[in-house]
Amino acid sequence: MYAVVRTGGKQVRLAPGQSVRVEKLAGEVGDAISFDEVLLLGGEGETKVGKPLVDGASVSAKITAQDRGEKITVFKMKRRKNYSRKQGHRQYFTEVTVESIQG
Repeated sequence: MYAVVRTGGKQVRLAPGQSVRVEKLAGEVGDAISFDEVLLLGGEGETKVGKPLVDGASVSAKITAQDRGEKITVFKMKRRKNYSRKQGHRQYFTEVTVESIQG
């Protein structure tokens, strides 16, 4: 069984036992969280598609890490204009492990 949920402005496909990185969520490592915005349920039997959400469906997960991703370098340059800017960025993320899918 799998579910597609909306979190952090993105859609993520989740399955039980899967570990996935999502946009930063409030909570400490070890806390239980629930994703209530389930857009699709599928896997066994009939696929349920929400309009826009599946009624009564939720995904329970556990926070396993609160960290920052790899550093990316943003470099802008305009040739012959003596213009260049260099900036680094590290995005915050929350890693969760899916425990169960209800619905």
